Amino acid sequence: MNIMAGKILAETIRTTLGPRGMDKMLVDGTGDVILTNDGVTILREMDIVHPAARMLVEIAKNQEDAVGDGTTTAVIIAGELLKKAEELLELGVHSSTIILGYRQAVAKSIEILNEISIDAKDAETLFNVALTAMTGKGSEIAKEPLAKLIVDASLKVEENSKVDKDNINIQRISGASVEDSEIVDGILIDKGRSDPGMPKKVENAKIALLKYPLEIKDTETSAKINLTDPSQMQAFLDNEEEMIRDMVDKVIDSGANVLFCQKGIDDLAMHYLRKAGIFAVKRVKKSDIKRLEKSTGARLVTNIDDLTQDNLGSAGLVYEKKIFDQTVILVEQLKDAKAISIILRGSTRYVTGEIERALDDALGVVAATIEDSKVVIGGGAPEIEIAKQLKEYGETINGREQLAILSFAEALEVVPRTLAENAGLDSIDILVDLRAAHEKSNFIGLDVLKGKIADMKEEGVVEPQRVKTHAINSAAEATEMILRIDDLVAARGALESEGAGDDGMDHSGMPPMM
Repeated sequence: MNIMAGKILAETIRTTLGPRGMDKMLVDGTGDVILTNDGVTILREMDIVHPAARMLVEIAKNQEDAVGDGTTTAVIIAGELLKKAEELLELGVHSSTIILGYRQAVAKSIEILNEISIDAKDAETLFNVALTAMTGKGSEIAKEPLAKLIVDASLKVEENSKVDKDNINIQRISGASVEDSEIVDGILIDKGRSDPGMPKKVENAKIALLKYPLEIKDTETSAKINLTDPSQMQAFLDNEEEMIRDMVDKVIDSGANVLFCQKGIDDLAMHYLRKAGIFAVKRVKKSDIKRLEKSTGARLVTNIDDLTQDNLGSAGLVYEKKIFDQTVILVEQLKDAKAISIILRGSTRYVTGEIERALDDALGVVAATIEDSKVVIGGGAPEIEIAKQLKEYGETINGREQLAILSFAEALEVVPRTLAENAGLDSIDILVDLRAAHEKSNFIGLDVLKGKIADMKEEGVVEPQRVKTHAINSAAEATEMILRIDDLVAARGALESEGAGDDGMDHSGMPPMM
């Protein structure tokens, strides 16, 4: 059952692989729709119950977090490894032997990947890596300008051959074509000023970051106060006004002329801030506050009494701008800071949503290439070469582990086979041609767009070595975990929720489990 669950899950997303892969329409309980062929998005949104299948979902998430791409590849390799393991189990090969053989195959595969990888991190290679990651996704119509945006943004935030992806913020705004997407050298915040009477633009900004509401807090306990005189009510209102005025005075006294508040701002507080000429924004997202902290030098203050000039950050320019029907705030001219925003345009939110996922993938692979400076050829070429050399290696191994190593090699060929099938090509003929071509060159892969095998290095189809390394490792680890399971047992917590009484005895009708 565990192996079957993994195989079914892999088969579900297999049709999304490659430039000719199909999309999935995901509909949730509220009727919201997501159109995508992004593997990790599909798996994350699916309602998956089986524990073994959820293991494969985890490897997809880990692949996404580690390298940003290759999630579908990792899952379909895992599914094929499970299929081959099932065949070996039926032949009488013990699961421990299969696991040992798979481990040897993984070690050899990584060794082969290191041998066939190419050292490169020049701008052209980075551009090709980004193009490869976006091919076949929603960004296809404008993949070249988008790939250039990703490469330019990555190089701007690069520091010591490291790319902090948190420094690049992608903001979706519909109402224009994808080609109108642009880079902003600074931070973009999806908010407007709290009051239209506040300054629309502030130069030489002194920025305060506040995690404290500029409003009167409601008491946690209910209380009833009897008023006998109208003047008492006025006294309450005057006291509230004085408290709010004191809070605003602390902002003014700090020297801040721009305020980003993570909490709410009372209307009266906005009135005083407007009179003081302060540009204020309320309910700013935590992620935006973190970017502002990092880029402006400001420190987030959690108590208004602690706000001083020492906690302020700076920026050359802060201003509000309207893009189509959306109001945003831009923080630019940041001294010695690496912060980039990409304004992603598209005709509808479905289009921008899918393109954003493609850009996330491209950003991940470009960052990996900058950091590692190693790429491999795409189009299924690495899998064919690894399979070829693994088969040769397997012949030198004595014992039943040889069967597992040869099965591992065959499992890797699922990648070029699936690319061919999704493109409507004869997968058997393609595999035969690829195997023959790899006797002469390990750069030969399947050019899906042309429908034939080709030198993928000349075609510029490249991927970071890290994507392949992590996909093979993750797939093998998930397969090993599933093969080690010999039974599925209901845990104590599940039993208690179903039928255990207050006396601690099980009343579900099931025998106690030791």
